[in-house]
Amino acid sequence: MSDEANGTRTPTSRWAVVLDLLATRGRLTVAETARELGVSEATVRRDFAELARRQLATRHHGGVVATAVSYELPYRYRSSQTDDELERIAARAGGLVRPGEVVVLNGGTTTTAAARAITAREDLAGAGGERLTLVTNALNIAAEAVLRPHVQCVSLGGVARPESYEVSGPLALQVLTGLWFDVAVVGVNALSAAEGATCRFEDEAAVVRSMVERSRRVVLVAGGDKLGARTFAAICPAERITTLVTSAPEGHEEVRALRARGVDVVCV
Repeated sequence: MSDEANGTRTPTSRWAVVLDLLATRGRLTVAETARELGVSEATVRRDFAELARRQLATRHHGGVVATAVSYELPYRYRSSQTDDELERIAARAGGLVRPGEVVVLNGGTTTTAAARAITAREDLAGAGGERLTLVTNALNIAAEAVLRPHVQCVSLGGVARPESYEVSGPLALQVLTGLWFDVAVVGVNALSAAEGATCRFEDEAAVVRSMVERSRRVVLVAGGDKLGARTFAAICPAERITTLVTSAPEGHEEVRALRARGVDVVCV
């Protein structure tokens, strides 16, 4: 039976499973991974080659071994979005970054996927050979980005929240006040045209607010379930968002309302 016929996941979702297995086992063979995923060994070899190319795993005879990266996001950032939704949002958001730009990201499931899409683009290095600069307060994003030779990774200092892998507090804010960004790619807990972007914790909201204030463009990434909702801490008004990339349908009431406030909404 072909991989397509037996309901195989997308490549991105297969890679996520492989990385989860590596995080617990440390080493995988082609044969055992093919059994776990229910795909052919040829598919697994291609997946291993791609993970090695992205420096997320290291090839060894007959399989791969883990690199020193924490792959599993905390439970709080598990999402109701499907792998396909995340992949579509991440790919479109990653395509909005231009060569040589300075990009800042906060933490979360969707921004982690977007960061992977951005750092996979070797064409984003500047024409003069300078590296793409990626700034983040998410420890898991920094741990992956630092492995990319064409990426200059800047990790903010601060107090790490174990539930989210994000750092916040006065140290993170102090560093941000000395930096300027071309584009902020941010995730939120809720977004509405009337009340703007919000999240659940004020200390995290303060960091994202600073990212937004110090960026020329703001790309917000959010699943359709985030639209029309409001949570505790304000980040920014809807008018400050340059582009929203979302899995919400074109006919969604909030999509229309956000466009009326000048937001470029991309439904994927």
